[in-house]
Amino acid sequence: MRRADRLFQIIQILRGARRPVTARELADELERDSRTIYRDMADLMAQGVPIRGEAGVGYVLEAGYDLPPLMLTLDEVEAALLGAQWVIERADTALARGARDLIAKLEAVLSPDMRQLADMSGLLAVGASAEIMPDSIDMQALRRAIPERRKLAIAYRDEHGVPSERTIWPIHIGYFERVRIVVGWCELRQAFRHFRSDRIAQWRILEDCFAPSLHQLRRAWREQQFGTHSAPN
Repeated sequence: MRRADRLFQIIQILRGARRPVTARELADELERDSRTIYRDMADLMAQGVPIRGEAGVGYVLEAGYDLPPLMLTLDEVEAALLGAQWVIERADTALARGARDLIAKLEAVLSPDMRQLADMSGLLAVGASAEIMPDSIDMQALRRAIPERRKLAIAYRDEHGVPSERTIWPIHIGYFERVRIVVGWCELRQAFRHFRSDRIAQWRILEDCFAPSLHQLRRAWREQQFGTHSAPN
């Protein structure tokens, strides 16, 4: 690990800690000796990073400290590039365009050394192995509607071709190998249901908003999927 990456990682560890972190804990996490950590902490403090340390207690990063933009490690750059490749292959048109723009922006701002390391990594998101079913709903519009907690009226056909009309409270969009799934609370069934985007014959985003927060609904959905069921309030 490069020293700059190690200093960045120390800040990230302190940022995520809920209690003081000792030099020994940092040394174990970063696979370095305590003397190296002491030198790193002294350098960070000299650079103005607001770290408080007390012997026998540990180090704390003061609240409100922001890292400089795009101070990324190689692993973070590779994760972003690999994820963007996956999105280009499998997401809807608007998200794919956003992923291409993300790659272009990363390449424009990365240092020459970091860009060379990323180019040499050899990571590849393999293209979709089967035909992706086309969306019959504007996924970009739906993505914008979810944070606003807008209801969605749909005409839907299930796997047997049976039609139904539903009003749902959308909370997630799932991107799978061939299809995209809209997850939402169905007013008709009074339960969470999953709807394939290619089987939505008609759709309309309503002005009405649902009352529960997205956090409440997503927690209830997880409980229905993996534990005891609870209906949203």
